[in-house]
Amino acid sequence: MHDEQKTNEPTRRQMLGLVAGAALAAPLLGATEALAAPADEKKKAPPPKGAAGGGTKMRPYELPPLPYAKNALGGYLSAEILELHHGKHHAGYVKGLNDTLAQLQEAQKKGDFSKIKPLERALAFHGSGHVLHTLYWNSMSPKGGGNPTGALKSAIETSFGSVDACRKQLAAAAKAGEASAWGVLAWEPLGNRLVTLAAENHQNQGFQGSVPLLVIDVWEHAYYLKYKADRGSYVDKFFDVANWDFAAQRLAQAQQAPLFG
Repeated sequence: MHDEQKTNEPTRRQMLGLVAGAALAAPLLGATEALAAPADEKKKAPPPKGAAGGGTKMRPYELPPLPYAKNALGGYLSAEILELHHGKHHAGYVKGLNDTLAQLQEAQKKGDFSKIKPLERALAFHGSGHVLHTLYWNSMSPKGGGNPTGALKSAIETSFGSVDACRKQLAAAAKAGEASAWGVLAWEPLGNRLVTLAAENHQNQGFQGSVPLLVIDVWEHAYYLKYKADRGSYVDKFFDVANWDFAAQRLAQAQQAPLFG
């Protein structure tokens, strides 16, 4: 991946387009904006209503730091894998997102939307890639594994019958994703239930409105240096580091923000 380059600062309207217009950015963002948003935006109060059309600007998206040391998952993923995955692949999606937003801003200035289809495709791809990778790092923890507790455990048992059944279904979804894919455990607010998704690329086969709680990256760059072509072992061992506390926190946030309030 190329190093990030500076672009014109995209407008808030363009950033919101990631949520409202992208094929999987919308369903997978859920309550994740605070994780994947530009760093400075996390510290600021939301702008007043109407500011989106008034020229308010946002800083470009930034690559968030890993929530643990690169060697912290050594028994599952090596420091070399995390260095390449986070520093090259994830960084590439951040750069692609910023570049796409800059091109959309230029198209707005010129009133020329002849390239809107590939730009919207790029927005969905890079934006969803950034969001999913941000979720992925937090879906694992050196202190992870074990079993979920509390409200998450209850929701899992209601939706899947048991924690073990949930693990099996999520693992099956992750293993079944074609080529470059993700296994996703998500909260679906209309039905008040948990679902699993086999999202392909980053932005395809989502469930609009669902909020991801835990994600497994099954693109080959996530595991090939250690597991070679054995995706199954990589997925099965994910549960040794699964961050159920993170998933529980996201479930609580999702349940406080119903799709239709």
